[in-house]
Amino acid sequence: MVCGNMEIEASRSYIDNLYDNHADKVSSAVLTLKNAVIGSQKQKDTIIEQGVLARLIHLLVDPDIHSQIKTDVVYILGSITNGSEANIKSLNDVDVVTILLNGLVSADPKLVCACLCCLQSLFQTKSPLPDVESQFEPSVLGNGSLHYQVIYSDPNIVPHLISLMESTATHQIAVCSIITACCKTSDQQNILVTAGVLQALSAVLTSHVTTVQLAGLQCLAEVVYANENVAGMVMNTSYQGKALASLVIHFTGRENGVDIQLAAGRILTYLYRLMVLPESDGVIMFRVLPCLVRMCMKEETIANRIVAADTLAYLIEVNADLQRVAAISNHLISTMSSYLRWEPEPQQRMGGMTRLQLARLTRKLESRTASGKDMKRAAFRVFASLGANDEDIRKKIIDTEPLMDCVVTALDDCDASVQMAAIRCLHSLSRSVQLLRTTFQDHTVWEPLMKILSSQNAKVESLVVASSTLCNLLLEFSPSKERILESGAVDMLCALTHKYDPSLRLNGVWGLMNMAFQAEQRIKSQIMTTLGTDQVFRLLSDTEIHVVMKTLGLLRNLLSNKHHIDHITNIYGKQLMQAVVLILESEHTPEVKEQALCILANIADGDSAKKLIVDNEDMLKKLTSYMVHNNTKLQIAAVVCIQNLIWRNDEGSADRQMRLKEIGVFKILHQLLTTTDTTLFEKVKLALQQLTM
Repeated sequence: MVCGNMEIEASRSYIDNLYDNHADKVSSAVLTLKNAVIGSQKQKDTIIEQGVLARLIHLLVDPDIHSQIKTDVVYILGSITNGSEANIKSLNDVDVVTILLNGLVSADPKLVCACLCCLQSLFQTKSPLPDVESQFEPSVLGNGSLHYQVIYSDPNIVPHLISLMESTATHQIAVCSIITACCKTSDQQNILVTAGVLQALSAVLTSHVTTVQLAGLQCLAEVVYANENVAGMVMNTSYQGKALASLVIHFTGRENGVDIQLAAGRILTYLYRLMVLPESDGVIMFRVLPCLVRMCMKEETIANRIVAADTLAYLIEVNADLQRVAAISNHLISTMSSYLRWEPEPQQRMGGMTRLQLARLTRKLESRTASGKDMKRAAFRVFASLGANDEDIRKKIIDTEPLMDCVVTALDDCDASVQMAAIRCLHSLSRSVQLLRTTFQDHTVWEPLMKILSSQNAKVESLVVASSTLCNLLLEFSPSKERILESGAVDMLCALTHKYDPSLRLNGVWGLMNMAFQAEQRIKSQIMTTLGTDQVFRLLSDTEIHVVMKTLGLLRNLLSNKHHIDHITNIYGKQLMQAVVLILESEHTPEVKEQALCILANIADGDSAKKLIVDNEDMLKKLTSYMVHNNTKLQIAAVVCIQNLIWRNDEGSADRQMRLKEIGVFKILHQLLTTTDTTLFEKVKLALQQLTM
């Protein structure tokens, strides 16, 4: 008890001295506190609980306080940043970032160095390396993202930060780390480049200190990501005669550390995807691709394996040649399978743990659980990219255990990034006719997809990819089609056509079009009833041309089979004719108008439906005008429509032929026999063969 009291008295003594007016007592108290706080969570908490933090901040901003005292204060703050989340929140609450940034202009280099290191530590506590697809999403920035914007609040801060990169290795590492953490948007990238960050990083990358090289590469990766303007400037930047891009390429060599190779690979991947680094020079195929595949192997750290897989997926996503090479490189597919099976090593809880030890163990377990999810997410993304184009690769992927079970489970995952990666993987594999007929049927993947599409909280991106996958599952040869229909797909897809996002409207119509292909009459009727003619007109007037085209495709599929054509036109004939006129009288391209004429040809193929055209003087005039159009495809479509109207075996053909003869259709057909286009010639010839007069 005596010792305890003495300890408390001593603690009170030096804390009291912090508030003394004598500089030597304050200096001694700060030094004592600095030594006490290092490695002690209890002391960190005490500083916060007893309100000492306010006094430390006051010492830091007081212009009359000696820089050595301020330097020691910064080291105390730096130690607090390594404490609990509550400690860090307390620092953010007093706007410590702004105060530390002000300290960078001090004439004392030791204080400047201390401020840099403290800022580095503070930013890195909440700055995990994001994956390539969510790099600039608000969710990645977190609740504490506002203090990442502080360095841009004053136009003088960024240039000054960059100027500090000309100093020691410690300065270079700290500044690069700060910029890496604070580079979150394209506007921020542009500000950094305007301030000269590319030149500064070029100098940093010539350093012989590996930790400096790594910090510089990681910083450059953030500065260049998804910014075409910055990427172009990188390719034109050099330092002492060495091109910046060449410096980065050098770091992919095996003589460098794995972290350095991986960071360089990320940069070159970003440059390639921004189309400033040509594939023809072999850097991507023979240096970057092998490097990233190598970094996915089990010998590397979990963090590096996750980043490598994410980057690899991004690299090969749009290039079929890279996909084929990656698929046969270093057993990549089986390696990705091991990602799906990865589990963190079990961690036993020891008895008698302190509150701090328990908190650290909890954070460790949470981190390992997150790593497991990230491993699955990364694997799904690689599989999605690998299977984007090649059927043989898809077959190899689908034969990989336990892929499909993991995908189906992940579709219900509460982690949005894992769920999104699983949807993308499923979408990639759903391009396979064979898999639609076999594996997808066995695993009923459509059920979780329908659940996602029905969710009120799903992100637009998830809805877009999920609905794209559903469109593939609704193709005519897919065994899942009937069961999806029974689960309310018509209502769901019609609802998508009303969405604000054009991709969702497109997928809604696309799914309905696939559903209507060679469908039974009851399904076609259900689609028309649920969608409604008013919505059809809205879709045909859509600003997105792809939506218009798929809507026309939907109408073509609905109007197939004579009996179906007559049934639908008997109910919606007037509106369908208006829809055709809407397109034919628009400013759309010939490709769009061709689809409208094809719809008209389908209507002409009906029995009772023919009357809608023959009795419409205006429509007949339009048909004759398109027969002599300067676009051959429009001529062909118009001639096919005429052919269907006058088909000799159909009831009433003689009367229709007489009507068309009166308006000069046959005369035009004879004139078209001189055409040099073989397809048009054959269609005209067949039409003339139908004449009975």
